[in-house]
Amino acid sequence: MSLVTIDFETYYDKDYSLSKLTTERYIRDEERFEVIGVSVKVDSGGIRWITENIREELKALRLENHQVLCHNTAFDGAILSWIYDIHPKFLFDTLSMARPLTGLTVGGSLKALAKHFGLGEKGTEIYKTLGKRRTDFTRSELDAFGVYCRQDVNLTYHLFAKLLPYTTKAELVIIDMLLKMFTEPKIELDLPRLQAHLYDVQKKKAELLARIPYSKEELMSNPKFAEVLKSLGVEPPMKVSPTTGKETYAFAKTDEAFKALLEHPDERVQAVTAARLGTKSTIEETRTESMIGIARRGPLPILLNYWGGSTGRASGGDRMNLQNLPRGGEIRKSLIAPPGHVICACDSSNIEGRVNAWFCGQKDLVKHFADGNDVYCELATKIFGRKITKADKKERFVGKTATLGLGYGTGWQKLQATLKLGGVEMSDEEVKRVVDIYRSSNWAIKDMWRVCGDALANMVAGYNGEFGEGVKLRYEPGKVWLPNGMYLLYPELRYRAEANAMEEKGYSYRRKNFRTRIYGAKLLENIVQALARIVVFNQMGMIAQKLKEKGGNANGKIRQVVLTVHDEVVVVVPEEEAAETKAMMEEMMKVRPVWAQDLPVDCEGGVGSSYGEAK
Repeated sequence: MSLVTIDFETYYDKDYSLSKLTTERYIRDEERFEVIGVSVKVDSGGIRWITENIREELKALRLENHQVLCHNTAFDGAILSWIYDIHPKFLFDTLSMARPLTGLTVGGSLKALAKHFGLGEKGTEIYKTLGKRRTDFTRSELDAFGVYCRQDVNLTYHLFAKLLPYTTKAELVIIDMLLKMFTEPKIELDLPRLQAHLYDVQKKKAELLARIPYSKEELMSNPKFAEVLKSLGVEPPMKVSPTTGKETYAFAKTDEAFKALLEHPDERVQAVTAARLGTKSTIEETRTESMIGIARRGPLPILLNYWGGSTGRASGGDRMNLQNLPRGGEIRKSLIAPPGHVICACDSSNIEGRVNAWFCGQKDLVKHFADGNDVYCELATKIFGRKITKADKKERFVGKTATLGLGYGTGWQKLQATLKLGGVEMSDEEVKRVVDIYRSSNWAIKDMWRVCGDALANMVAGYNGEFGEGVKLRYEPGKVWLPNGMYLLYPELRYRAEANAMEEKGYSYRRKNFRTRIYGAKLLENIVQALARIVVFNQMGMIAQKLKEKGGNANGKIRQVVLTVHDEVVVVVPEEEAAETKAMMEEMMKVRPVWAQDLPVDCEGGVGSSYGEAK
């Protein structure tokens, strides 16, 4: 099996480019999309620049039997699949492979990464091709473009060699799976349902905006808008002012924490945030409009960024985040299986809570999980002083909210706001008592916050060490090593005793072009999410392998992992294999990792004609 490195060059202009359009919209534009040429390198051989008979030349490579390497393989792989009906056996992607190593501080472009790893300079010929169709090029111009494209292939090939020692086979399998969710889309969209949903969303938005009982002054004044949010059960997002060095409200259009309120589960919060920002559309509205457009062009390509955050989890890409679709929502119900197939979804039950208790050595809680006890009811019983069961919905909700929210050091005010959002109002004293009960009951988790804080101090001081109860994790300055051979990266980690114009007080590290605060409980959260991600993604890999052994996508049948949402794996399989597949997925998602044989894991699966029906 050969390694074939590929790079496509395509037509673009000032209105039609990847900076203006999603990758899906750009490639599926039948009127404007055009391949100018493609460069190909087989193994360590020479590089060919192909501008004639491109389809035939690519077909002759028989890529279905080989591995394909690109930089930003979602783009080049989608062209192979959607334009040329070529489906490589395995996909490598240097953009994805670089993410864990750079800590998102370098940028993902080939130019930036080539410079960072000392591989040479990327060419500039692309800037001379704006608005030029294939027929507009002279022979010499096309040859010059070929030199540029060959250099991209050369840089990608050598970048791959630089990155390969720092990843693992299991991680490369995950990258391939995530890429094929985009390049080999199988989920279809229910267009009439999406159109009806868009009408309902727009109507409800108009009604909400008309009923907002706040004046323009209340919405535009920072202190008054903060009170509006608090009245809706939301703690106003904060930041450190770059001019004064003091904490202030994060209400600017560029503040991510503020923009995130457009996706808040409470529609009132969405509405007041949209009104404050002056936006005309809510996230639900724009997402539905985008999906309607996709539905008219074909199946739903799902682009998930590998190592999309600091913990290795996947994040939404191509301006389409499916990681936060509300359960029971119309969009979930609009994601449907192809004719003759069903969607099977299985999620790891409370994997973060299990990993947190196990890693911290909270053995009584680990036992509750292992015995199949309802841990939310267990905590609620302590809070309310009487036996709480699932029938006590309000009390169990308090136990659940406290269990999920307090494991990473959350304070009483945020817990109070979250409970209020769920319809449960508790006094300051009552919520403080809940926090005290959680922390005294889960003393090992609380103690791990301190241990993680000590690890941060040692990392800043230049020391190596290890910590953790369920598994010992090794740390060194700026890194925490994970049991799968990867690591969490904290670039330029340092401590500041006092805040200044650029940094908050305490520990922080660089992420992209800003610094992010980190502390003991936050480091624990990162570790738990990273460990949970390893567990679920390895299980996803086992599920994918079982589907391949069953026949994969052959003879008109689809057997493919098509989506992962946090701790959930979603597949498409033939209708007649639904029960068998569900049982297989539940078996695979109960497999404990080799490095955590005493970690109790569990799962719950479902089947349906739509994603919403399956989960």
